[in-house]
Amino acid sequence: MARAEANWERLVRAALRGDRFGGAYGQPVTGIAGIVPSSLGNNVHIEEVLRAADEIQDDDPTVARILCEHAYSLAQNLDPNSEGRGVLQFKTGLMSVIRQKLAKREGGAIDRSQDIAKLQEFYKLYREKHKVDELIEDEMKLRESAVFSGNLGELERKTLKRKKVLATLKVLWSVIEDMTKEISPEDAKNLISEEMKKVMQKDAARTEDVVPYNIIPLDALSTTTNAIVNFPEVRAAISTLQYHRDLPRLPGTFSVPDARNSDMLDLLQYVFGFQEGNVKNQREHIVHLLANEQSRVGKLSGNEPKIDEGAVHAVFSKALDNYIKWCSYLPLRSVWDNTNSLTKEKKMLYVCLYYLMWGEAANIRFLPEGLCYIFHHLARELEVILQKQTAEPAESCRSEGGVSFLDSIIYPLYEIIAAEAANNKNGRAPHSEWRNYDDFNEFFWSLKCFQLEWPWKLSNPFFSKPSRKDKGLLGRNHHYGKTSFVEHRTFVHLYHSFHRLWMFLIMMFQGLTIIAFNNGSFDRNTILQLLSLGPTYIVMEFVERRSIGHPDDVWCLFDLSWICDHQSAMAILKALQDGTQSATFKIYVFVISAYAGVQIIISLLMSVPCCRGFTEACYSWSAVRLAKWMHQENNYVGRGMHESPLDYIKYVAFWIIRPLVKPTRAIISFRGLQYAWHDFVSKNNHNAITILCLWAPVVSIYLLDIHVFYTVMSAIYGFLLGARDRLGEISSVEAVHRFFEKFPGAFMDKLHVDVPKRKQLRSSGQDTELNKFDASRFAPFWNEIVRNLREEDYINNAELELLLMPKNDGVLPIVQWPLFLLASKVFMAKDIAADFRESQEELWLRISKDEYMQYAVVECFHSIHHILTSILENEGRLWVERIYGGIRDSISKKNIQSDLHFIKLPNVIAKLVAVLGILRGTTESNDLKKGAVSAIQDLYEVVHHEFFSVDISGYIDDWTEINRARAEGRLFNNLKWPNDPGLKDLIKRLFSLLTIKESAANVPKNLEATRRLAFFTNSLFMQMPVARPVSEIVFTPYYSEIVLYSMAELQKKNEDGITTLFYLQKIYPDEWKNFLTRINRDENTPDSELFGNPNDILELRLWASYRGQTLARTVRGMMYYRKALMLQSYLERIQSEDLESTFASAGSADTHFELSPEARAQADLKFTYVVTCQIYGKQKGEGKPEASDIALLMQRNEAFRVAYIDEVECVKNGKPSTEYYSKLVKADIHGKDKEIYSIKLPGNPKLGEGKPENQNHAIIFTRGNAVQTIDMNQDNYFEEALKMRNLLEEFSRKRGKHYPSILGVREHVFTGSVSSLASFMSNQETCFVTLGQRVLANPLKVRMHYGHPDVFDRIFHVTRGGISKASRSINISEDIYAGFNSTLRQGSITHHEYIQVGKGRDVGLNQIAVFEGKVAGGNGEQVLSRDIYRLGQLFDFFRMLSFYVTTVGFYFCTMLTVLTVYIFLYGKTYLALSGVGESIQNRADILQNTALNAALNTEFLFQIGIFTAVPMILGFILESGVLSAFVQFITMQFQLCSVFFTFSLGTRTHYFGRALLHGGAKYRATGRGFVVRHIKFAENYRLYSRSHFVKGMEVAFLLVIFLAYGFNNGGAVGYILLSISSWFMALSWLFAPYLFNPSGFEWQKIVEDFRDWTNWLFYRGGIGVKGEESWEAWWEEELQHIYTIRGRILETILSFRFFIFQYGVVYHMDAANQSTALSVYWISWAVLGGLFVLILVFGLNPKAMVHFQLFLRLVKSIALLMVLAGLILAVIFTHLSVIDVFASILAFVPTGWGILSIAVAWKPIVKKFGLWKTVRSLARLYDAGMGMIIFVPIAICSWFPFISTFQTRLLFNQAFSRGLEISLILAGNNPNAGM
Repeated sequence: MARAEANWERLVRAALRGDRFGGAYGQPVTGIAGIVPSSLGNNVHIEEVLRAADEIQDDDPTVARILCEHAYSLAQNLDPNSEGRGVLQFKTGLMSVIRQKLAKREGGAIDRSQDIAKLQEFYKLYREKHKVDELIEDEMKLRESAVFSGNLGELERKTLKRKKVLATLKVLWSVIEDMTKEISPEDAKNLISEEMKKVMQKDAARTEDVVPYNIIPLDALSTTTNAIVNFPEVRAAISTLQYHRDLPRLPGTFSVPDARNSDMLDLLQYVFGFQEGNVKNQREHIVHLLANEQSRVGKLSGNEPKIDEGAVHAVFSKALDNYIKWCSYLPLRSVWDNTNSLTKEKKMLYVCLYYLMWGEAANIRFLPEGLCYIFHHLARELEVILQKQTAEPAESCRSEGGVSFLDSIIYPLYEIIAAEAANNKNGRAPHSEWRNYDDFNEFFWSLKCFQLEWPWKLSNPFFSKPSRKDKGLLGRNHHYGKTSFVEHRTFVHLYHSFHRLWMFLIMMFQGLTIIAFNNGSFDRNTILQLLSLGPTYIVMEFVERRSIGHPDDVWCLFDLSWICDHQSAMAILKALQDGTQSATFKIYVFVISAYAGVQIIISLLMSVPCCRGFTEACYSWSAVRLAKWMHQENNYVGRGMHESPLDYIKYVAFWIIRPLVKPTRAIISFRGLQYAWHDFVSKNNHNAITILCLWAPVVSIYLLDIHVFYTVMSAIYGFLLGARDRLGEISSVEAVHRFFEKFPGAFMDKLHVDVPKRKQLRSSGQDTELNKFDASRFAPFWNEIVRNLREEDYINNAELELLLMPKNDGVLPIVQWPLFLLASKVFMAKDIAADFRESQEELWLRISKDEYMQYAVVECFHSIHHILTSILENEGRLWVERIYGGIRDSISKKNIQSDLHFIKLPNVIAKLVAVLGILRGTTESNDLKKGAVSAIQDLYEVVHHEFFSVDISGYIDDWTEINRARAEGRLFNNLKWPNDPGLKDLIKRLFSLLTIKESAANVPKNLEATRRLAFFTNSLFMQMPVARPVSEIVFTPYYSEIVLYSMAELQKKNEDGITTLFYLQKIYPDEWKNFLTRINRDENTPDSELFGNPNDILELRLWASYRGQTLARTVRGMMYYRKALMLQSYLERIQSEDLESTFASAGSADTHFELSPEARAQADLKFTYVVTCQIYGKQKGEGKPEASDIALLMQRNEAFRVAYIDEVECVKNGKPSTEYYSKLVKADIHGKDKEIYSIKLPGNPKLGEGKPENQNHAIIFTRGNAVQTIDMNQDNYFEEALKMRNLLEEFSRKRGKHYPSILGVREHVFTGSVSSLASFMSNQETCFVTLGQRVLANPLKVRMHYGHPDVFDRIFHVTRGGISKASRSINISEDIYAGFNSTLRQGSITHHEYIQVGKGRDVGLNQIAVFEGKVAGGNGEQVLSRDIYRLGQLFDFFRMLSFYVTTVGFYFCTMLTVLTVYIFLYGKTYLALSGVGESIQNRADILQNTALNAALNTEFLFQIGIFTAVPMILGFILESGVLSAFVQFITMQFQLCSVFFTFSLGTRTHYFGRALLHGGAKYRATGRGFVVRHIKFAENYRLYSRSHFVKGMEVAFLLVIFLAYGFNNGGAVGYILLSISSWFMALSWLFAPYLFNPSGFEWQKIVEDFRDWTNWLFYRGGIGVKGEESWEAWWEEELQHIYTIRGRILETILSFRFFIFQYGVVYHMDAANQSTALSVYWISWAVLGGLFVLILVFGLNPKAMVHFQLFLRLVKSIALLMVLAGLILAVIFTHLSVIDVFASILAFVPTGWGILSIAVAWKPIVKKFGLWKTVRSLARLYDAGMGMIIFVPIAICSWFPFISTFQTRLLFNQAFSRGLEISLILAGNNPNAGM
């Protein structure tokens, strides 16, 4: 036991020491101070005490021991019984640390009475040691002068030191203060003098940085060191919230911190019982909103600035806009009568109340109108309390524990929502059986909600919890009904939501069919038949009304409508029968005309913009309200979604279509057709099934035409829009070089704020000065972009030097361009001059043809002059002036050819290089000076004797003086060494210009660096809003998830021996070399050397993480926003304050801007980054590395915040309970995470989908007017961050009728650079996020929110339900519902392509399939949703068309594409097996009709992706050029992209259809790792068996049946033409997973795969066995989606199709002897039964019959002999042939599968009959057979090595194109690789 205790102490000690060591290297501080359990309520203070103890351990161990003991006593007081989670372990560990410190103590017993004195003494010594007063004084002086003195680095160091010292002093003072409370006041007074007490109190008052705050330190006494509180708009905002005389007094018992005055939020906290954390959070939130709004209104001045009335009204109207609209809709009188009569203070009081309510509402935030109801009553209560002299608690918020808004108002609502959520059976229960968030919210859309009363009337049925009553398969839950919509799981929802589209298509098809049957004539008879469209319309209208989606209390209206519709239909039919002259017919025509007229008028009023405006103005008229009710605009949302007339015309013009359908006459008149089987229906029913087989494919293609049309037209229109927006004009390095001189001007026009001096230069026509001015301001931004590329290792140091742009600070009279433009240009000019013999003008003209050659020559000319005149004095400088004067005279006289001997120019350059080589040295010395003088003298000799014929006639005196000085040896002796940094830079630049001989035409070489620079520079010429000053923009936070590569993950080997690090090194070889150079390592440094250095390890982890889809990459990218803001703020501030020194200041920005306190404060005011990690608290408590990684990211990024859910275990009423808190933390000065806010939640926040619930809990910690949502697979770039303020200006630009509520942003998919699959996915995604969304936003106006990185109008969305929806299952695709909600609530969604964000996509086929399955399943759930229904109903017709084809219609058309193949093949199978096809062919050439051929050709082209490839091709052309696009597309075809897209077709079809049939859509984690590994056969089989392989086998069976029994007079060619697309689809579905599997045809892998697959197939498993381990477990998992009666019935109906095979084939067997008797079919069933018994006999398990082995063998032998005898007898005595044996396989295999499918659908019943094991054995047999059919061709191909080589090239062509050694990655270190 003693040994264990000693080990424990050693571990604790190591942890503590490791903290300090790790902290030195930027590692997160953990150890004993980092694992304080969250269940200790005051754990923050305990952590601070332990941190201080650790810090002063080396200074005074005794004081450290006292602090540890105090921390232990705090923990003991908080939890004396150690009941909380982790408390006992914590106390034990802490006690071990205390004992360790006691053991080290020297001396006798401890006198604890001296502890206070020791603490006081140490306080004094510690204070003197760190010279606190001097430190603070020095910091203040630096703060006043550092901005322009360039001493910002020293200021940063002083500030950090001061914060740490004062934080430790504050802990010491707090411990002393606590300990003095335990002794008498007299003793305390004797121990601590008044003077010392004042000093300690003063120090504590200074530590505003120790008081937890997020952005603005509102609770700090002294704020002199935080620049943010000195901003006038912040000071004004704080004063606006102050308590004023019209408010009732707060009672004396309510305490306010001494650091601030009481304000409105204190009053509201007291009245309604809001939590302290919530109040602090919202106080900063509201101050932040006010400050930002004021900065947009205008700048404030004066010592006591006041917020503008306009800013207050803007904040008020945005926050309460939804409440005002809600009151107007109900209708209901709002709390205030007139907004204009409200005072500024009253408006702010209501704003504070709303945000406090919202901040504590937790899950109720998903009920925006529910919040309006709560606010309405709270505000009314507040009005009453405001009339009183003294404030008192509100009656509605009183509870047993006091006043609590959470317990009294939020908890009852939360409780009923949680009860309903628990009733959804983890998403498996039908949506109609439980209320989701929308149901609860929509209850508040009528005055009925006021039945809930106030306070809540908990006896109201609304609060009744659901009770369960199980009745077996038919059991259902009893609950309070749905509100206004019921989500039934049925395909009819698709018709229900878009019934106008289906009515149009069906009636159009009916009309075209009538015209076709009348031979195209449009006579009277045709018109009469067209009148039959009336009954069709009525029937379809009734179906829409009576279908689904409405609660029970609406059915009575629909029953009445059915009676009317039924009578109308009967009248119509009678009218058509009686003829045109009958009264009935005339009445019918009149009714139809009147109805059509009314509908047209209503449609005009509801749809046409100008008429719509009229109806909005006249909404109070009863007729208008009735019309709107008929148009289904009777809900709170969905009103006023119409667009402006111009936008209406645009999207109407897009949809002018003419469906191209040419149906032919049917074969109704055929009589006596011969059927090859026993026919039941067709003979006496005009061959109905035959007609259906011919028409069905035509109808399917007709329904697909709308999607084909949209695909092609949107691609063309998107291409033209992109061309108009100038996309792709700069797409290469060459283009960047060519247009670079235009970049500064474009940058100043678009990304820089307006500068008055620039206007003056432009108006006065000073182009040269203007260009120089632009270049000087462009340079710091360009240089920072380039430096970031170097930090990211995309360029090396040499490229960095070439890409940097000089400051252009006024020294030279020209613009200095980066060296990569001018490299080698001087040498090219030298060669031209040396060889040129023509005139001076022609020489200059030839040099000027290359603009950058001209710039290089001119710059060298001026630079040499400036350098020499700067370093030389007296006669030396005079010589330079005379030489340059002579050259200028020669140029003016055009004698330069004769005066200058250009053939000698190389000698001059050589001497100049010698001079510059010496001068560019870093340190001055006498030897270097002498060398420089000597080199200049050599230059003098060359110039005078070889290069320049000097004319001294004009300046004899000067030349005399020069010659005298030379003769005396003092001409160049007075040389001044160039110590000025600017001059030194100029010397280095000139040296580079004169020495770089290689061209830099390919700089930068890295493809990613080239792409980024090309896009950024291209965007400078695109249309975007003009940038406003930083102080006037609103810029706010982001969300993300978590992950960072650890060293273990980087070094972990896969089955081939490949580590992630090795993979990255091979995929990014140039970036790896750049990384090694950056950390000062040799390029050939082995990995093992890096592993020994903690700094290198950290850099290595980050380097790897920045190349994956990790949080580290995302955080780095998002923090570029802050960096860009700081640079913009710094430069704009110094330019506005000191315009004359702008040039010099701009140059220093390269190093100083990140240290400027003002720039950092401005950035903090505009930007925060919130990462919402629900389980961070749990990870931290369990000591998981993910928590340490997040802490590390917080340390490295100042504006980085983490929001998480903290679970605290406690005891309530003697029972264990869990409390949930929403917390926000940031890194403190010691590297630990500091809790800023803690807000208690009513319960577990995860009631619905996890991601939106996670976002909802964290959104209260966001700030500002805009919020961008970011996933953890995204990236950002510094150069793009510079454009964010331009993007945010879009919110103030109206788009049509509405201001934007969501701004869409272009995405670049960065994962498509290696494998072909990644490239396919990247191209597909890029096409959608660019060209696709471009058209959706303009002109179609139906762009939604498809995921991140869209930018939200934050206030708009947080007051309307948030940025996503969270109901379980129905909102699985949570992101898109934000777009739906925004559109329904009169928002507008735009798309902008001048800014981009990086995004990662799945790179392996399995990852891609899982992702597409997730999205398709989500779309299946969307079909059922009320949002889709309302948008489909309330959009005008043409906008509805656009919405349909771009949302659920896309997936329906995808599924219809596959169904078309099925319809066609089953039709062909029917014609072949029934024999009717041959009969028809013999009578007429019906089957060769052009319509059917056209339909099939269209289907083929559509299926293989020709139409879907059109957007991709046009996107390539636009972005890359025609030739590049052509090569790219052809390359993709060679890489079998058509196979991939056809396979994806099956994925989307399967999951979309399954979600509609059975539900079960769920979030699927795809994994975002690097997938270049071999996937085992069994793994692929498990994933694709039911989605692709079964369906592929079915299609193959149909094609074989058609081949064997079909009639085709075209022979083999005809069969191939009709079936090639279907064969292509079947083979793609069967073999694509193995075709795209790395090393998929390598023999050794195949052998291992087969062994693994058979082990999996025959392993029986058991309890707890997972699907990847056992076939049985996997099979059971695959059946889980069938669990409802409806699902079982549908599966049974669908399974009946498999029986057609047996029914048809048996009649074609020779054994049938051409008989069509029904007995033939029954005999086949008898044979099948016999085969089934035989399978049972041979499938008996020998282990189960261990005592009957001999008998079992006998039975099997007899059975085998009987089978053989039966076959022989059948062959001899019947017509059975060998072909019949193979035919029976085609007959019985599908039948067996059909029986199996029905059996598993009715699993409970089959189990009751004891047949489940038999069914399972049969299923295993089928899977084994199907697996072998797929496996055998793969095994055969693997025999040929060249196939594996071809496959590798096919999969990794991009890698080969970049010269990567992909074979090394695939082979790895596996010893089997060489076999």
